Amino acid sequence: MAVALSRRLAVLVLPLAVALAGCDVSLGNLSARATEEWTHTYPLTAGGEIRISNTNGRIDVEGVDGGTVEIRAERIARGATDAAARELLPRIVIHEDIKPDRISLETEKMNGIMIGAGFEVRYHVRAPKGAVVNATNTNGQVAVNAMSGKVLAHTTNGAVKGTNLTGGVNGETTNGSISIDMASVGSDRISLETTNGSVTLMLPEKARATVSATVTNGGINVGSLDNFEVTEKARRRLEGKLNGGGTEVELHTTNGSIRLRSRDTINTRTDTDTMDKADKTDKDLKALKDTDKKDQDR
Repeated sequence: MAVALSRRLAVLVLPLAVALAGCDVSLGNLSARATEEWTHTYPLTAGGEIRISNTNGRIDVEGVDGGTVEIRAERIARGATDAAARELLPRIVIHEDIKPDRISLETEKMNGIMIGAGFEVRYHVRAPKGAVVNATNTNGQVAVNAMSGKVLAHTTNGAVKGTNLTGGVNGETTNGSISIDMASVGSDRISLETTNGSVTLMLPEKARATVSATVTNGGINVGSLDNFEVTEKARRRLEGKLNGGGTEVELHTTNGSIRLRSRDTINTRTDTDTMDKADKTDKDLKALKDTDKKDQDR
């Protein structure tokens, strides 16, 4: 019976090992590489949307003046040999759906298991500042800079980063951190959520915001925000108002910490200057967990 069970397990393990061999985790071991790059420009109506859907690789979006979208896409194929990499390159397909008010690009998913090969597409986008950005990724970072339109940035394995933003933000990832720097805060909601990683939000000192932050395993910390009033505080939850309240802000992580910071003083004051406003330190949370465990043991 034990022999039969071992044979059954071997049958199950072999396909799993083959599948893992084709994952992007092994890309670093593929020495051969073939690349191709193209740059396209498209006109976009004011307030239009830029939609990028990627599988492997990063997405970078930068806000610029004007009404034209410029996209530079790098297709990268990797293989055990130069011939294998060159053969894979044409199979990396980018679908375009172009309309006056929406520019949509999508990396086509490849069918089957890839053994000894891998690919990625790196999107570099220069877009009108007021455009809506909708970027979705699977394996790779999403980074957005200097946009005033709404930003939707979602990835599964990778970080979400935003700098010098002034519109609403919806940032989500599963395995990665989220770091958002708001140059100003408008009326649109800011929502940041990850499962395994930290969440950091930097707000102007004079911004008006109503904040709700929740964690499962980790700490919540507010530093360098002099006008932040805590309205509700628990071990895993913090609610408060910055300058009397305003824009709705929701922050959540399962395994990680949440940090709320002032972008105006982040370079001149330490994180420990005003820790008492939320949680003094993550050690306090650990102490609470230890106390809870002792109570349960009793």
